[in-house]
Amino acid sequence: MVRRVLFSVLLLCAMSAPGLTAEKSSPNRPFAQEYGNSLPPMGYVAFCARGETECKAKANSHERVKLTPQLWDMVSSINFSVNTRITPMSDEDQYGVPDYWTYPVKAGDCEDYALEKKAELASLGVPSKDLLMTVVLDENGEGHAILTVATDKGDYMLDNRRNEILRWDQTGYKFLKRQSQLDPMQWVSLKPNSEQVLVSSQTTK
Repeated sequence: MVRRVLFSVLLLCAMSAPGLTAEKSSPNRPFAQEYGNSLPPMGYVAFCARGETECKAKANSHERVKLTPQLWDMVSSINFSVNTRITPMSDEDQYGVPDYWTYPVKAGDCEDYALEKKAELASLGVPSKDLLMTVVLDENGEGHAILTVATDKGDYMLDNRRNEILRWDQTGYKFLKRQSQLDPMQWVSLKPNSEQVLVSSQTTK
């Protein structure tokens, strides 16, 4: 659950097998609204401090990638591939720490799935600025990380909990923050007057 820790809120990164069905909410809003700057999750800051190239891919335009049938097939294929190839495992179990963002090899938690999908899609030519790490609260009020694909037709979510790709307003999640399109180290709030958040990666039992 969510609790205050100084100026941030520690969230649990809930993981489950693909196929979870979420209640739809806020329909017919293809693009998530941004409400100004927010702090990046501490796990992402530490990830970037290790010199990962993903953190350096700055852009100079908010123009979004066109959602073509080819892009949809590519995104669907990568989402399915990573979801079925990587085994869910908490950072505590795998690394002995509560929050460690990295590219998974055989196992990982929610943000690791999202980082891997972003890297694979970028390697296939999808602009990195349109692949945005995103923090949400799930149906149980628990923290979760997913990948937003920001297209000209709407914001679509790649989620380790399901193989189906849904538009953001169809997920049932409460959206908190995500990367800016212009700078991956700059994050923006998706909720008015939202508190800063950190994403932990413990698996709920």
